[in-house]
Amino acid sequence: MSRANMRHVYGWLLLMPAAILLVAFTHYPTIATIIDSFFSKGNPVRPSRFIGLDNYRLMTDDPIFWKVLANNMWFAIGTIPTSIALAIAMALMVNKALPGRSLVRMAYFTPTILPMIAVANIWLFFYTPDIGLIDQVAGLFGFSGHNWLGDPDTVLPAIIIMTIWKEAGFFMIFYLAALQQIPPELAEAARLEGASRWYYFRRVLFPLLMPTTLFVLINAVLNSFKLVDHLFVLTKGGPDNASNLLLYYIFESAFSYFDTTYAATLTVVLLGLLAFMALAQFFVLDRRVHYR
Repeated sequence: MSRANMRHVYGWLLLMPAAILLVAFTHYPTIATIIDSFFSKGNPVRPSRFIGLDNYRLMTDDPIFWKVLANNMWFAIGTIPTSIALAIAMALMVNKALPGRSLVRMAYFTPTILPMIAVANIWLFFYTPDIGLIDQVAGLFGFSGHNWLGDPDTVLPAIIIMTIWKEAGFFMIFYLAALQQIPPELAEAARLEGASRWYYFRRVLFPLLMPTTLFVLINAVLNSFKLVDHLFVLTKGGPDNASNLLLYYIFESAFSYFDTTYAATLTVVLLGLLAFMALAQFFVLDRRVHYR
């Protein structure tokens, strides 16, 4: 065998472990899920059979699906912009020479490394009616207790606040790394030209952070559609599906109602939504990204 052919063989052998894992845990499950969405729910008495688009018709007639989808959209709108804005603000703060900067950075990043179940239990302590920390503090000012997770009007905002608290520190790390790559001479030149801090941030700093913003935005969108653990501990999608999100509804359909084919149908819709939003972000924001 020639040296050129040996080089190709070595290349494929090095690629094979990653390719096997990618096919086994990404491509094959995706194709299998799409195929399952065209079959009926099977049982020992009546095996699964091909039904075409009936599962998708059932989904469009399912009021819970539309409720869950609307919840997920509001959840994404509530968490994504706020988490990114808070991450930028925290990164700008800890990028300065301030006393105890390392301690502040650690404090901002600590919620990120906590397990999701632990985070849910911490915030359950805050939201518990009457004896929770929020109601205890509110009681000092004469306010009565409130069932934050049992009220349909407050349960989703409560979940949104908890998610922002956990995610903002994670996004801050990326912005902090990006800020440390920006030459300080730019800020000095802006000050010499008489530019205000806001003008410098809007016209110079934020455009240079756009590659990081694109990366963080894609991750934030993915995170907003994959919340399960917190809902399992705090609300289980209640009350009356007021906090139910799309991935938790898929989990319920598959493991509580054992309707795996309907769960596969919902999963296909979720994958389609995520793919559409990722492509839209690339095509829309890539024009405003300044790569260096």
